[in-house]
Amino acid sequence: MNITFRQLKLFLALAETGSVSGAARAMHVTQPTASMQLKEVTQAVGVPLYEVISKKVHLTEIGRELAQTAREMIQTWDTFEQGVDSVKGLARGKLKVAVVSTAKYFMPRLIGSFCKKYPEIDVSLEILNRDGVVQRMRENLDDLYIMSQPPRDLDLNDEIFMANPLVLVAAARSSLVKQAGISLTVLGKERFILREKGSGTRMGVDQFFNKNKFRPDIRMELGSNEAIKEAVAGGLGIGIVSRHSLHGHQKEHGVTVVDVEGFPILSNWHIVHPASKKLSPIATAFKLHMRKEIRPHE
Repeated sequence: MNITFRQLKLFLALAETGSVSGAARAMHVTQPTASMQLKEVTQAVGVPLYEVISKKVHLTEIGRELAQTAREMIQTWDTFEQGVDSVKGLARGKLKVAVVSTAKYFMPRLIGSFCKKYPEIDVSLEILNRDGVVQRMRENLDDLYIMSQPPRDLDLNDEIFMANPLVLVAAARSSLVKQAGISLTVLGKERFILREKGSGTRMGVDQFFNKNKFRPDIRMELGSNEAIKEAVAGGLGIGIVSRHSLHGHQKEHGVTVVDVEGFPILSNWHIVHPASKKLSPIATAFKLHMRKEIRPHE
């Protein structure tokens, strides 16, 4: 097969954007040029790689295999280029990080200080729910992944780098706020507002409740910490969120951390990536940067 490296990048852009026009924009070429190049790739392979249905590109099985092969080749080449740059004393390239939504409270600060140190590095940050991050990890789309509950069915390089305490919050005007050492039994009369099933926070909460044989009266499940804080502040119930979502404070936006036995629930933030993945010099530098930036008490 006679396919150029640039054509492979174009086909990967097609797979990631879902359209020829999107691939053209990503590769800074005209749409007719992109269409012609993609046609040449298909002819070189000899079997259909994609079809367009309702203006949306759908890859065939062989197309998906080609996209994965292209992704791995491009990542390997990027790592090589970064290695050469490091020998030359240069620090430039791209870093791709995917994080679960709660990590948005601290990751921008870490990325900001990293970019200040290495201004020539471009950083792509994907903020998703846990399932979205795990799916990107399965497809090997990023350099590093940040989450509190890494999947157990994947062979991963897993490193804990920061605590992620889960705290119980109530409306600032709630009588619970004035009490100390509240038992879980007392909370049996309260309505709970929790994160959606499958989120890292919810997994940690469910493990804690199961261990203590406690069955919460769940009023609602919400997809973000902000939504939980607003619902709690509005008097709809009590919630459990990461302390990071409160920016480290006991009080925030009408909610206050409550003193409950067994809380905070102990959890941690993990830096993970597939064990077989060879990290680029930039990804390795970012891991080191995160370790240095995180203070022991965080």
